[in-house]
Amino acid sequence: MRLLSISSGKVMPLFGSHHPNYSKVASAINKQSISNLTSPTSVEITRLGVVGDEQADPSVHGGIEKAIYVYPMEHYAFWSELLSRETKRSVDLPLGAFGENFTIEGLLETEIFIGDQMQIGDLQFTVVKLREPCFKFNAKMQYKGAAKAMLQSGFSGWYLRVNQVGLLTAGTAIKVLPGQRLTSIADQNQALFNRGNQKNLWD
Repeated sequence: MRLLSISSGKVMPLFGSHHPNYSKVASAINKQSISNLTSPTSVEITRLGVVGDEQADPSVHGGIEKAIYVYPMEHYAFWSELLSRETKRSVDLPLGAFGENFTIEGLLETEIFIGDQMQIGDLQFTVVKLREPCFKFNAKMQYKGAAKAMLQSGFSGWYLRVNQVGLLTAGTAIKVLPGQRLTSIADQNQALFNRGNQKNLWD
């Protein structure tokens, strides 16, 4: 298990036609990789996440409890295939494509639980919750079914609280320190998807 990329983004207009009330909305979902295996730059991580990273809506992203968004690299192939098929164009997703701060490998939603600790180098984080996709994710992916596909696939990623601040570099190994292990991210994802079905959110 290792950290493949650290990404950061600024709040800017996000254009999309996948929500009836918005044609333009502010978002920082467009992230750029600032440390990766090709260019392993050291990046400062604070209690609020990656230095310089921004969030447009602090009620749903960012803050102490959602300082870092993690996404597994293993899901990139699924999304490239799905989006290429649905949008009728070739899609090659760059690192940070899902708005994640940490792109990782070797650890999936079925294997990580709420309350687990993630040790990455000298820094330590606590797993808080899954990422809940919204219409902004649909707009970013240029596909109106993206949010549903994220929950239906279980490929949601998760948020971290920062316990130990410091410098972090892409390529650093990840170690999981188990908590009580009552609810996995996959469990939380399935429950949210089921609630969406009951409320006909995906119709």
